[in-house]
Amino acid sequence: MVYVKWIFRILFWGAFAAWLHYTLPQRDIVRIVGTYEERQELGDWTRIFWSKPDTQSEGLINRDVQFIQGFNSKDKAWVYRNEDTGWSWPPYFKFDTANLYTEANDAISTKDAPEWVVITHYGWRNEFLSAFPNAVAIKPATGPDMRVIPWFNIIFLTLLAAIFWAIYVRWRRFREARIDPVLEDVGDSWDAASDNVAERRGRFRAWLDTFKGKSR
Repeated sequence: MVYVKWIFRILFWGAFAAWLHYTLPQRDIVRIVGTYEERQELGDWTRIFWSKPDTQSEGLINRDVQFIQGFNSKDKAWVYRNEDTGWSWPPYFKFDTANLYTEANDAISTKDAPEWVVITHYGWRNEFLSAFPNAVAIKPATGPDMRVIPWFNIIFLTLLAAIFWAIYVRWRRFREARIDPVLEDVGDSWDAASDNVAERRGRFRAWLDTFKGKSR
């Protein structure tokens, strides 16, 4: 039972950490090398990695999606999708897909004369599932080695940890004050009942032993 409990805890917190990593903003310093549009089929379960369509295209299983191509300082390729999030989850409230596409095209540069930018995005890149992170903002960078401190993530995770700690402390106090005494009373009642049964069983055996003595 202890192993099952720990496995459940590991799976739960692992899934929660993965959800946070997917949802919270991340930043990459890249040079943009191109943009393009491509029609994507969204008919299977991998649709969860794409933004929710608007009301007019809710029933469609494919649509045109904009992409932004880039390379980081180590010449590793990065590809981002450019989709509005609207009012849905995650709450980035992105409505400027066309503006971001224009900014990306304006920031296109070559390897010989690179123009570095910071792309803020959420999501994962997975070649097997054709999943792409969604770019939400593009800002100029001073260079490929520019230090980007994720202040929002630090503050958010700190507040989240404080909330969880406060809930845990209150739950622990509630359990010690309300639940543990009840469990102790139940345990004492169970022990008393077990002792009573054992006592009656002993008396019954003693009574049977009196008949055995008479039979002799």
